[in-house]
Amino acid sequence: MKELNLLYMYPDMLELYGDIGNIKVLQYRMRKRGLILNIDTYSIEDKAPDFYSYDIIFAGGGADNEQSILSKDLIKYKSFLKEAIDNGVFFLLICGAYQLFGKYYKGVDNNIIPGLEIFDYYTEAIPDRSKRCIGNIVIDVNLGDFTTKVIGFENHGGQTYNISSPFGKVLFGNGNKFGDTQEGFFLKNVIATYLHGPLLSKNPDLADYILHYCLKRKYNEEFELTKLDDTFENKCREQLLDRFLNIC
Repeated sequence: MKELNLLYMYPDMLELYGDIGNIKVLQYRMRKRGLILNIDTYSIEDKAPDFYSYDIIFAGGGADNEQSILSKDLIKYKSFLKEAIDNGVFFLLICGAYQLFGKYYKGVDNNIIPGLEIFDYYTEAIPDRSKRCIGNIVIDVNLGDFTTKVIGFENHGGQTYNISSPFGKVLFGNGNKFGDTQEGFFLKNVIATYLHGPLLSKNPDLADYILHYCLKRKYNEEFELTKLDDTFENKCREQLLDRFLNIC
């Protein structure tokens, strides 16, 4: 039986807006196909993980205080995380985790939280705490073999700049900063995004993109994922797209 291994980083500190739901969706879609998703967790003071032994590494959203605390711990693993990315391990990074993989995060008090500097983008918060990119969002995403509209919910004061490879084109909402045309950061094996919701519950095709990539990489063989009945999920998506874009 085929299986994947997932590492959930800092579940006690990066768990805003139900981001753990992304793991539950991946696990559900594996189980429905008779496949197994093994889940481990890592947080501060835990034994250092073997990042290369995982197929998926997930980290969610957190506030400035949490990011400041765990940044010091995360940076210890900079070279290992970069090598894992270079070797094709899949990373799903939401909001605060997205920011920490860039150069730095500058807070509302001009405090600098160092990032991993694995990617060239950086994030700066708006001094006015009342101003946030908040609300529903839809982006148009090209995943190589197909395109899809990805639906989520954004809630961030940080404005992210210098994105070389965006996750998607904004159709509704803000994106990386107020009124932006781009959202997130994307490589073949990295999705870094502000989309909560949780992200994968509203976007089954995106969940399957991640699973297909990881299974193909791990077992080094061509195969097709068994098609699941996503009638309910797709009806929900149609309702949301009609509400936000008036296209259905």
